[in-house]
Amino acid sequence: MENKATRNAVVDVRGVPLQVPIAKYFTRVDEFQAHKDDLLIATYPKAGTTWTQEIVDLILNKGNEEKCRRAPTHVRMPFLEMTTLDPAESGMAKLEKMAPPRVIKTHLPIQLVPRSFWEAGCKVIYMARNPKDNVVSYFHFDCMNLTQPEPGPWPEYLKKFMKGELGWGSWYDHVKGFWREKQKNKNILYLFYEDMKEDPSREVLRIAEFLGKPLSKSVVDDIVHLTTFDSMRDNPMANYSTIPDSVFDRKASEFMRKVYSYVFIGEVGDWQNYFSPQEDAEFEEHYHRTMADTPIPFKFCLHKTTTKCSL
Repeated sequence: MENKATRNAVVDVRGVPLQVPIAKYFTRVDEFQAHKDDLLIATYPKAGTTWTQEIVDLILNKGNEEKCRRAPTHVRMPFLEMTTLDPAESGMAKLEKMAPPRVIKTHLPIQLVPRSFWEAGCKVIYMARNPKDNVVSYFHFDCMNLTQPEPGPWPEYLKKFMKGELGWGSWYDHVKGFWREKQKNKNILYLFYEDMKEDPSREVLRIAEFLGKPLSKSVVDDIVHLTTFDSMRDNPMANYSTIPDSVFDRKASEFMRKVYSYVFIGEVGDWQNYFSPQEDAEFEEHYHRTMADTPIPFKFCLHKTTTKCSL
């Protein structure tokens, strides 16, 4: 029987909490040399990263499903800063063996993204998700991923999120950093998870246009179908089922967690199943105060209900 993975602590790297193995080898990440044709997909953890990666891969391969099943997501589009027990499996090791153009994933906040991406003029796709649903998804992920720091109980986890103490730091700083940069950098496409849920065809077309890859309506329709929750859940190259049970405790949660609620379809608005009224009130006050200097138009639900669903 495989030994279970060991949960990592976080340490400070230039003001951002990162897992110890990432921090240990961060100089190597910081010195990564990007090529002008590389594409960076950046997100705060659990903000729709895999979804964005699959859409991008399908766009680049003109909707060819078989080409996009050539390998698992983390092999096709390596995770820049991720360091594993096996050095050959780290994101950097994979990238160093790949010839540009490469599609690269990161959760790093903008101030820690290697300078070479900006110097080379790489395109960057940033996906942002409303913080309430983001923290709920992150909590479940940290419960099931046995390499992540110990999450503890939900109330404490929510407080750590609000204080920016989780891995990869403050959600607030993360979304603000890329939002401010995109105002002056035309090579950044800033997307919202909720917009993708609301009108996936429109957003697929936006991404394709940004990448300079025109698509026919039939190909867009195919991509939308292949990147629905159900399609990706059943795709072993996208659902992370290749990750061993010694790392992912699937009894705690699946990687692709289906949300069932009498109010909401999908994941937008799932936070209402977890936030107590007091937690919600405290979170709203904190959110308004922290985001006052950067009014980013987040949506907190997509359906009108009798409950409050927007800040």
